Amino acid sequence: MAGTAAVVAVPSPAAPPAGTPAVRGEPRAAAPPRKPSGPRPLYVGTYTSADGGGSGIGLAGYDPATGRITGSGTLTGVPDPSYLAVHPDGRTLYAVDERQDGGVTAVRLADRRILGTRSTGGAGPCHLSVHPGGRWLLSANYGSGSVAVHPIDASGALGERTALVTHSSPAPGPGQDGPHAHQFLTGPGGDHVLAVDLGTDTVYTYRLDQGEGTLTEVARAAARPGAGPRHLTFHPGGRYAYLANEVDDTVTVCAYDPGTGRLKIGEPQPTGSQGGTNYPAQFLVTANGAYAFLANRGHNSLARYAVEDDGARLRLLGTVPVGGDFPRQIAFSPDGRLLFAANQRSGTVSVFHVDAGGGGLRPAGEPFASPVAVCALPL
Repeated sequence: MAGTAAVVAVPSPAAPPAGTPAVRGEPRAAAPPRKPSGPRPLYVGTYTSADGGGSGIGLAGYDPATGRITGSGTLTGVPDPSYLAVHPDGRTLYAVDERQDGGVTAVRLADRRILGTRSTGGAGPCHLSVHPGGRWLLSANYGSGSVAVHPIDASGALGERTALVTHSSPAPGPGQDGPHAHQFLTGPGGDHVLAVDLGTDTVYTYRLDQGEGTLTEVARAAARPGAGPRHLTFHPGGRYAYLANEVDDTVTVCAYDPGTGRLKIGEPQPTGSQGGTNYPAQFLVTANGAYAFLANRGHNSLARYAVEDDGARLRLLGTVPVGGDFPRQIAFSPDGRLLFAANQRSGTVSVFHVDAGGGGLRPAGEPFASPVAVCALPL
């Protein structure tokens, strides 16, 4: 289980930002707050098995004022780490091993030591997230259309899987060969976890037993046939969410009931791609809930939306060129002042200054080169 990685040191990670909603559970104590000055850590996911891919998780630092990225090496020993997440206490990094025999790996950030890998029980895991309570890791197996839960111990290491659910119904959507779970995340309040499945055009809601780590399905939300839902992001108010549909190049506003976990998917809306070939990837919403941003692969842009009616409505403001090819994933810096876009085909990470008051995006210099960049995680 345990192993060591070849690394080059980068600055220690910060504690998570204040204001994180409380959820049931007993998270470990947060790391002491760090001074905001100086470079901050950035981790970059890649495909180690792809032509021109990386050799592990890319290590870098970024200037929180200018957005400038400086590379500092690679953490090896993690195969195909295509998606990354950090524990709420900032001490442990988690990566999927997106391979046929899928796994999830934990890395202690203080010394970059690999704490071990656990099987996800499925093929091609492409997304993972940590429950805000800090005790459970959620992962989505794209290839086999299943979702898994692993316990997290006090050291940040992963225990044996406590749940594995395969999406056996409804039948696959038009053009799909089976279920393809693309995301597994926690809903507002922490009692429910939601799985977005591109293959079945469905978002599944499960109740997570926070003592045992088991899943009980409580609701399903059907997207329109052929939508191919990929990524869901909640508005800070907790009553609405925004869904990126990869296959039919649309987005939708969803109503959400935190008490029951029920999601209701609204009507399709444009992505700003102007009708060209485009595959929406991921949504972000500003902390004040006023603006949302969407990564467009193909159109190679970031769509900007005004969020209105307390989250119930999206109004497309326009698009901004991403400065790279095929933006697979986007993420805010912890303070929300920078937006990072991982551009898979150009092998770059673009950085933008975010105007939280006006919804504007301004490039922060030239993109940073990183092999087959598919995930950028700023801490």
